[in-house]
Order: sequence, then C-alpha cells, then structure tokens
Amino acid sequence: MAAELVEAMNMVKSFRVSDLQTLLASMGRSKSGLKQDLVGRALRLVQTEYSPELLKSVRQLYETRFPKASGWLAARRPEGVPVSYSPHHNTSPRGAVQGADYLNGVPKAPQAAPAPEVKLVSLPFYQTLEILLQPTELIAQNNEKLQDSQCVFDLTQSQVEQIRNSNEHRPGIKSVQVVLRICYTDSVGVQEDQYPPNIAVKVNQSYCHVPGYYPSNKPGVEPRRPCRPINITPWLHLSTATNRVTVTWGNFGKRYSVAVHLVRVFTSAELFNQLQHCSVESADRCRERIKDKLRFDPESEIATTGLRVSLICPLVKMRIGVPCRVLTCAHLQCFDAVFFLQMNEKKPTWTCPVCDKPAPFELLTIDGLLSEILKETEDVEEIEYLTDGSWRPIRDDKEKDRERERSHTPEYPLVDICIPEANGHSPAHSSTSQTGKSGSGSTSAPSAAGGAVVDLTLDSSSEEEGGGAGGDSEDTEDSQDSPSPKRGRYDYDKDLVTAY
Repeated sequence: MAAELVEAMNMVKSFRVSDLQTLLASMGRSKSGLKQDLVGRALRLVQTEYSPELLKSVRQLYETRFPKASGWLAARRPEGVPVSYSPHHNTSPRGAVQGADYLNGVPKAPQAAPAPEVKLVSLPFYQTLEILLQPTELIAQNNEKLQDSQCVFDLTQSQVEQIRNSNEHRPGIKSVQVVLRICYTDSVGVQEDQYPPNIAVKVNQSYCHVPGYYPSNKPGVEPRRPCRPINITPWLHLSTATNRVTVTWGNFGKRYSVAVHLVRVFTSAELFNQLQHCSVESADRCRERIKDKLRFDPESEIATTGLRVSLICPLVKMRIGVPCRVLTCAHLQCFDAVFFLQMNEKKPTWTCPVCDKPAPFELLTIDGLLSEILKETEDVEEIEYLTDGSWRPIRDDKEKDRERERSHTPEYPLVDICIPEANGHSPAHSSTSQTGKSGSGSTSAPSAAGGAVVDLTLDSSSEEEGGGAGGDSEDTEDSQDSPSPKRGRYDYDKDLVTAY
C-alpha cells in the first residue's frame, strides 16, 4: 500500500492544471488557485483520503496525460526504429506487457480509441463514410513551444477506387476526400473543429493548404480563422502505400486531438435538395402554429390580434424565394433558404439571422404557408397573420394612408411666371413696363399670352414709380391724386427683379 501511495503522489506531481482541477472537483474539493496550491491540495487529498476509487481516478487522469497506445510518433524519431506500444498495461505505469505487433506505428488489429473518448460534431457539408484514424491526442515530446507529431495510415483498394471514381466537387477537386480534423481534447459532449496555434500540416513531405484568417472590417477586432476539415487528398498516395501526416502545432497549455476521415462533400445546392425533400412544414401545420401564437390568454393583460411578417429576407434584403426558419425559434419570420445555405458554405456559422440563436441544418424547415403566400403576392413586402390562421397584405393600409393624405391636401391655383419673353425678361416685368403709362387701373389686365400676371411694382416706392415713368408729368400728377400703394414686405427694384 505504501508503494501505491508513493506511486499515486508521483502521478499527481506530473498533472497539469486541468488534470488537478478535474481530480479535486471529482472529490468535492475547491479547484481554484495557482498550480502549486492545486498540487499541494491534491497531495494532501491522496495522503488523507487514500482509497481504491481515488487511486483509480488518479490513474485514469495519468493515462489520459500519457497514453500508452497511440498512432502518433515523435517527429524526430529516426526512420526504421520499431515502435511497440501495448493497449493493455498493468497497474503500475512503469511496467507494460507487450501486446499486438505494430507496423509503421499502426497496429495490425483494430485497437480501442485512446482515452478520453472524443466525439467530433457532425458537419452538414461533410458526410463521414469511414474513420481512418480515431481522435488521438497530440502529445508534446519536450518543453518547446512548437511541437511536431506524425501519423501514418493506409488506404484500402476500395477506398482508393471510391476517391478516383467520385464526381468533382469543384474543378480539380473530388467530392470524396480524405480530411484531417482537429479539435480540443474533451470527452464531455461533441467537439467542434478547432485549430491549435501555429498549425502547419505536411503530407508525405509536402505542405498542404490550411484555411487562412477572415479579414476583419471592425477596428480592434482580431481576424477569425475558419476551423473546418483540412482536405489532404491531393497530397496522398492513392494506392495501398503508407501515407504519413506531420502536424506542427503550438504547445501553449491546451490539449488537442486529431482524426482522419473519409468523407463525401456536399454543395449548398445538394443540401437544398435534401431540405426540400425531407423538411417541409405543411400549410395546415403552419396555420395551427399561428393560431397557437395568437390564441387568447385570459391571464395576459395584452391581447395580440395579429402578427406581421416581412417578405424581405433579413440576410440579403431581397424578396424571399424559399421561406425557411428554425423549428426551435419562437418567431414566425423566415429567411431565404438558398442564401442561408450558400453563406454557411463559405463561412459556416449556422446562426439564425433573425434571433441569432443556433440554427443547425437538422432543425431547418421550409414554411409551406408562406411559400403559398409568396406565389400569390408579387408586389407585397409585408403581411399580417390573423387569429384564425388567415392573412392579409399590408399594402392596402399604405395605399389608404396615401389617399387620406391626398384628400386633406388643399389645392391652390398655379401661377405661370416662368415663360420668358424675347427680351429675356419675365412676363410680369414686361407687362408692368408696358402698362406703367396707362395708369394704375390697367395693372390687373391679363397678358397677351393669357397667363396670370404678377405686378411687382406694388412693392416699389412712389419715388421709384415716378422715376420709372421716364419723368412724364401726367403720370406724376396721376400718382399724386391716387392713393399711395401699400408697401410690400421687401423693397425690390422692379428693373432688377426677374422671375423665371
């Protein structure tokens, strides 16, 4: 028992912070503090509460930290050095029993996946056909920041033929591919693809392409890298020869696992066809959903009599072609299915554009009722669902508002003062200059063209009126006998004012 206690304490001393926190949390102890505090707390736990269950937990964490069976080799291992691991080992970490024979670092017989068991999330655009290498943790060989790990695997003849005979996903790229997937080493839940820092992938001595960073348009926001499966098919030996993959990664405290899958890649058009055939909600079911939304609730103080839905896609601000929404979302607003799939093919986010909640492909559905409405309406941008499941366009209300505005708008006669004469002056100026000698009674006479005449001489002073008459004595006497005209708001010189 003393030897096992010393052995358990040595295991604890080699744990990382995450391992120490897992051990302390499983035993109901606090997992906060620095690493030296966690190590001391774990050592006291082993000394004071030593039990077979505690020893088993320590050994499981130690085996996770230093797995015995792995298809990954140190990059600096000389070629030709045999590698022999055993999936079965005794209770002591120092002793191991020789098991199955290995060839080029890969066991001849299928072995169990290294602990912890990591499950990768399924991707809509990638259908997994076969798993060539189970998720295996990347193990650091030293204390350097950049680490190299290698993997070797073989393709069967049927797999090679499957790749060669597949259709082209894009020009020069097959639809059946061998991809490399990388994620965090975590056995809780399913893991999404996540690249380690400073990643580089070499396949058979040739570096392959790894997706780069998305440029960020927002100031102060770091560019984000799309973590998706890495296609390594162009650099493989499409034969039964052994393929070797080397992963260069940054060792900055986080643990990563890698896997190799044989997949079939779909396009957005192919996913759209699947959506049309497998996930369409009938119009009757949509009406029932609307009635449930608008059903009167006696406990509610607000009664909802209608729900407005826009026929414009929130993604591209265009009219929706194929209405789509997520089954788990509470809203009835839809978005265009074709644009949504195309955007996720380029930049996978799978987020609802209406409420920003997760929108996985498995939960997408086509709204049958809104599809019928889109066919019946062409120039309507918004509709309203009613309590009985029916709908009405909002276009009628807008037209009524426009007519109501027109009916309350007063009508005024139009005055045409924009017809220039031959001399370049306006009709008002010409008529006043001609009728100035005939007296004030002729100022209201219509012009020869039949339009309305605006006499601007009413705003001028009596002195200017006398001067404009050319010094005629008769006009001066008439102007003295007649009452003086009212002054306008502004003083204008009739010879300078020209209206066009």
